[in-house]
Amino acid sequence: MRILRHLNEIGPEDRGAVVALGNFDGFHRGHQIVVGLAARKASEIKAPLAIFTTEPHPRQIFQPNGRPFRLTPEAARINQFKQFGVDILYQLSFTPELYTLTATHFVERILCTGFGVRHVVAGYDYCFGKDRGGNVNTLREWGEKAGFGVTVVEPVGVGVEGSAGEVYSSTLIRNALRQGEARRAAALLGHWWMVEGPVIKGDQRGRTIEFPTANLSLEEYLVPLHGVYAVRVTVDEHTFDGVANIGRRPTFDKDDVLLEAHLFDFADDLYGKSIRVELVAFIREEKKFAGLEELKTQIARDCETARLLLNDPENASSRYPTPHRSTHQSKA
Repeated sequence: MRILRHLNEIGPEDRGAVVALGNFDGFHRGHQIVVGLAARKASEIKAPLAIFTTEPHPRQIFQPNGRPFRLTPEAARINQFKQFGVDILYQLSFTPELYTLTATHFVERILCTGFGVRHVVAGYDYCFGKDRGGNVNTLREWGEKAGFGVTVVEPVGVGVEGSAGEVYSSTLIRNALRQGEARRAAALLGHWWMVEGPVIKGDQRGRTIEFPTANLSLEEYLVPLHGVYAVRVTVDEHTFDGVANIGRRPTFDKDDVLLEAHLFDFADDLYGKSIRVELVAFIREEKKFAGLEELKTQIARDCETARLLLNDPENASSRYPTPHRSTHQSKA
């Protein structure tokens, strides 16, 4: 996948694509339909499949003091696009120069002159340009004038228990995670929700109680309900079952929020390595313990519970696998 962050980087081979438009935070089932339809169109007209998005997320610019909300920060989102089989990612910086463009100038300078689009695909609620002045009707009008095709994806209803009848959205998934509903979040996403990043050094207390942990900073990530989860951890393409705590470690009077994962049947050093932690099922809320022995006893129980949950066919890794382009082309 070629990643282009500036219009002046775009060469002849990067033009003439079918372009899916959107932010795609979380790359949930609704997003996958948009990009999957773009993939089908790209295959039909023998054009590259591209995505146009921006970085940072607009909400980080317009609500700089808001709490972290990203389902997929930049690196994780790029990885999802790669795995889906996207050929070109146009990821422009969300600067005043870009977000003050009128809708007309956006189409002329970005889509037509910049990308030379042959076809665009967008969700029904896609808006663009200064003050969100452009929408899918604007795209249709410009498509007729400028000679590019336009496909609009209508709302896709959710068939997931607890959200049935609603429309797929990143907000639904954020709400599920904030309630600790990891499997419902996965059902909405179409893949297990995950945190990716380098293992950072913690207090190393886990080693003293025979439960060493790999610690990840949540940084820009949305913070799920604090507590203990059954997880799967991928290290160097190998996946291990485990248990993780997300929270502030009240037993030790900590204030910062970390994800601390204990991997079953794993003894190697992980410091500095990049790992991926998939949240599979919520076990219990975080609590303060009277001392290390009480904490150690509870972690042992959590490990037993996690093993049972991870062996449940409903929680199988294959139930919500990473989405791939070919699958969605055939379904589109």
